[in-house]
Amino acid sequence: MKLSSLAQGRDGRLVVVSRDLTRATDAFFIVPTLQQALDNWELVASRLQDLADQLEHGSVPSFRFHEHDCASPLPRAYQWADGSAYVNHVELVRKARGAEMPASFWTDPLMYQGGSDAFLGPREPILAVSEAHGIDFEAEIAVITGDVPLGASREEAAAAIRLILLVNDVSLRNLIPAELAKGFGFFQAKPSSAFSPVAVTPDELGEAWDGGKVRLPLLSSLNGAPFGAPDAGVDMTFDFPTLISHAAKTRPLGAGTIIGSGTVSNKGKDGGPGKPIAEGGLGYSCIAEQRTVETILGGEPKTSFLRFGDTVRIEMKDKDGQSIFGAIEQEVAAYRRET
Repeated sequence: MKLSSLAQGRDGRLVVVSRDLTRATDAFFIVPTLQQALDNWELVASRLQDLADQLEHGSVPSFRFHEHDCASPLPRAYQWADGSAYVNHVELVRKARGAEMPASFWTDPLMYQGGSDAFLGPREPILAVSEAHGIDFEAEIAVITGDVPLGASREEAAAAIRLILLVNDVSLRNLIPAELAKGFGFFQAKPSSAFSPVAVTPDELGEAWDGGKVRLPLLSSLNGAPFGAPDAGVDMTFDFPTLISHAAKTRPLGAGTIIGSGTVSNKGKDGGPGKPIAEGGLGYSCIAEQRTVETILGGEPKTSFLRFGDTVRIEMKDKDGQSIFGAIEQEVAAYRRET
């Protein structure tokens, strides 16, 4: 089934969405919000699935589904932890700045805990104080979990995956070096992230979901031009059960925890850095990676980070070309504080 939260109040109004993303029906008589559904998943999941089946058959009242009416599926969450499962991305970025790649990065996942109190809806603008901060998008996949016990095994982690969705993990690249130099992780460099209009249960992906990875291209565009189409099932060093188990090594994870994959990234056909789409490659899921490849090949970056007025779109389609999660589409805008 496909679930969405319409923008209403702080936690949204839960609706069930048709597979083709054209219609929706209210779920309030079962459970009013997605967080409450996750808190009581064993009790309400089958009822929500029945509602989804009825929606497909046209046997319940429905209304036109508009993605611009959506908040993030979880407008705020108890926890948002983002991994860096595509180690190719990490290796490239470190290579560009002349940093060594520790061998442990291939066996022990990187992960940071991001802000989860004010997620952006899929059509909300990316507000930034200054272009000088190096505004970037990061196209990612994420999962939402149920309760995960402390010390969960990989199998327990896999069983806790409830929903899958897309992410734009906005980054302020020029703030990152100084923050990391303090040895205490990201904070100011990671403003609010945005999520896809719809979150889906794993079964909606069919054969594209192998229990740990989504084996489909993740599409991103910048100002209407294709920017990236790497396959999310390729070069993913750590799958989602591994990331969840890693996050739960010393703490339990509450229902509604969101675990991100990190920037989806593929190597080139020759095993080296990938190429831009315009040059026949699969492109990149963030500007920083393209700038990194430009630096490696030419000594300096040529592509600028996002400017005010730029528009980013992130989407994933099934084998028939149908959008699965709806699209994240955001304009970059200057922040102006209301007085």
